[in-house]
Amino acid sequence: MKKIVTIISLFCLLYNLNAQEGSSHVGTDIDINWQPNLQMAIEKSTKENKPILLYFTGSDWCGPCINLDKNVFHTEKFKKFSDENMVLYMADFPRNRDLVTEENKKINEELRVRYDQSSFPTILIINAKGEVLGRKNGAYLAEYYFPFFEEVVNNF
Repeated sequence: MKKIVTIISLFCLLYNLNAQEGSSHVGTDIDINWQPNLQMAIEKSTKENKPILLYFTGSDWCGPCINLDKNVFHTEKFKKFSDENMVLYMADFPRNRDLVTEENKKINEELRVRYDQSSFPTILIINAKGEVLGRKNGAYLAEYYFPFFEEVVNNF
């Protein structure tokens, strides 16, 4: 039993180290337009008549979130699509609590409760009133996200 626990612990450690390597965006020149707070996202959504992509992440510890950020959000394809079709807000729950303002910590926690968010990553697409238009819980291959985004935006 002790060997199994050791093997599982080693696997988790290696997985997290590998995920952390991908967390750095040094050299990434794709600037994604995440809104700095939810209120600005709602105002922009209302003004531009676009849905809000609400992304629940653990940006500095969640391996699947780091992968999603690297392989979907920091791509030219996503940048072009999101700039044209969505407003973006990241509800971040990092281990390093200094990465999020006190105001956003409170709002993110309220969003987590409101939308019954319990796994990372979780992506919701909502309208400016907060109604859910689409939801993806957990990690998927990068190519599965764009059909989801397109379907929800086309039905908006």
